[in-house]
This record gives sequence, C-alpha cells and structure tokens, in this order.
Amino acid sequence: MLKHARSAIVTGFILSAFTAAASAQSLTVVSFGGDAKTAMEKVYFQPFEKETGIRINSADWNGEMGKIKSMVDTKSVQWDVVEVEAPELERGCAEGLFEEIDYSKVIPQSDFIENGAHECGVGTFIWSVALAYNKDKLKEAPTSWADFWDVKKYPGKRSLRKGAKYTLEIALMADGVSPKEVYTVLATPEGVDRAFKKLDEIKPYIQWWESGAQPGQYLVAGDVIMSSAYNGRITHAINKENKRPLGLVWDQSLYAIDYWAIPKGSPNVENAHKLIKHASQPENLVAFSTLLPYGPPTTAAIEALPADIAKDMPSSKENMENAIALDVNFWTDYGDALEQRYNAWVAQ
Repeated sequence: MLKHARSAIVTGFILSAFTAAASAQSLTVVSFGGDAKTAMEKVYFQPFEKETGIRINSADWNGEMGKIKSMVDTKSVQWDVVEVEAPELERGCAEGLFEEIDYSKVIPQSDFIENGAHECGVGTFIWSVALAYNKDKLKEAPTSWADFWDVKKYPGKRSLRKGAKYTLEIALMADGVSPKEVYTVLATPEGVDRAFKKLDEIKPYIQWWESGAQPGQYLVAGDVIMSSAYNGRITHAINKENKRPLGLVWDQSLYAIDYWAIPKGSPNVENAHKLIKHASQPENLVAFSTLLPYGPPTTAAIEALPADIAKDMPSSKENMENAIALDVNFWTDYGDALEQRYNAWVAQ
C-alpha cells in the first residue's frame, strides 16, 4: 500500500512538473479579434513562435473586465497577455487586476509617445475618431467640426456616435474650443451645458451609429454626408473596398491607444514580457501598420513608416498636430454621469 502511495505521489509530481513546463512553453494571448488579430498573428505571434519555440494560443474577447476580475479573484488566471483599451487598463490597474510592467524587459519607456507606456500596459497601436465624409455628395470638402454643424453650407444628414464619449468633445470643438482646452472646459458644469447646447443645434440632422462599421456603411449608402468614424474603418474602405469615395479630416480628431496587459497572477509573466518586447520592436510595429491603418506608439516606428503609409496613420506628425488625446482619467471620473445625461438627451 505504501509503495503504491509513494508511486502515486511521484507520478503526481512528474505530471505537475510536466504541466508547468508545458505551460511555460505556451502563452494565451487575447485580443479583440477581426483584422487586427489576423495582422497580429502574422507579424507578431507566428514569428515569435518560430524565434522562441513558445507556442501562442490566440483567443478573442469583447473587453468585458468581469472575466479578468473573476480569474484574478479565484486565482485561476488562464490568460497571459490581453489587448485592452485605455479606460479598462486604467481601471484594471487601479483594482490590481494587472501585473506591473517591467520595462527593463521590454523597451525603455522613453521610446514611447505620450501615454504610450503605462505602469500596467504597453501601447500596441493608436487609433482615432475623425470626421469622415462622402466625396461624391459634397462639392467642397469639410475641414472642421464647425463645418459638420454647418447645415446651410452642407445640407443633409450627419451621423454621430450614440454615446457621450468622443461626441461631447466634438461638440465643444465645433463650438470653437481648441483641442488643448476641451477637457478643461468639459470638466466644468458650464462646459457640459455648452456641449449639450451645441448638440441641440445638430440633433434634427443626426442618424446615430453604435457599431464601428456603421459610419462607413451610412456614408457609402448615401444615408449621411458626414460622420464621426474610426479612422481604420474608413481608410480600409478607401484603400481596400473598391476604392470607396470617402475622405477623412484629421484636424481635430481624437486619438487613443490600445495596450498589451498581463493579468495579475499569470503563470507566464516572464514569457509574456518577451512577447510584448517582440511586438514592440520598431520593425514589427511598422509591419503591423502596413497591414492596418493603426499607428505605432513608439517614436522610432513612427519615423520608420514609409510616407505613403504614414499619411493614413493617426500617429503621423501632421495628423496629430491639432488632434486631441482621449483623456482616460476624465472619463473614469465623469463617464457614468455624462453617459446617463447623454442617453436621456438622445431619448428626448
């Protein structure tokens, strides 16, 4: 009996060691899927596997932080690297759901643009919300959000996101607030009232969008002449989808960053840092941006982009010149209240 018990214990140790070794030689990487995931697999994951022998298990998620919280709380973390948006990174970091990044194992924080390196996340790409328009429907291209509001010069329906974020900032810029001052103004009760008053002017002409694909669809169908839109969707429609007659106005655009984060308690923190380091190399960031119109978050990669590709990126010097960075702390502090007021206003 004792012999069998010892044998079982030894076997258990061997199996545990084998499982740990197998886990150490694989990483589960979770992204938002779609074209971005396909590009990541091609330029990050597959070369990393070949270079290191560490297998990448690629999965999708929709950004629901409850999944990560549940894994961390129950100490059953199964994900090693996760793509997260800035607001979720900020909240997750504050709640202790992510590991602190050791930048000595990635690349120097000074290599990143502003907000590109966070204590709990490493920037992976930059995306924007910009003014998109249908070239065939307009005799003269718009140049600002003030033009978006000018229904006399540009008669027709417009489209805005059915949500406070991005839309309140846009309304203030349409009312003459400079991008640098938007959040200072919006942080006051008077500024919020000013944004909603400006939205009152355009409300009868608005067709709301809720998913990222809708602005391009509305524009191509001729349902609207202008729309706020994610830059990647519009650039893809222009370059890939039969050369759609769409244009983008980068002036007064809003940009944000997606990040790589490591869930707290991942059994593979060391290898997770290795993957993030690999994905942060300038040549790999450039390769990703050649496949999708999302800008790299490091200065070296931005400078290395070919001119014909850089012009379509939110990260280019020209496109960022009069753009505004999404203020994550502002939306963390005021987001719930503003979204409630916005939803009530839409329903009126």
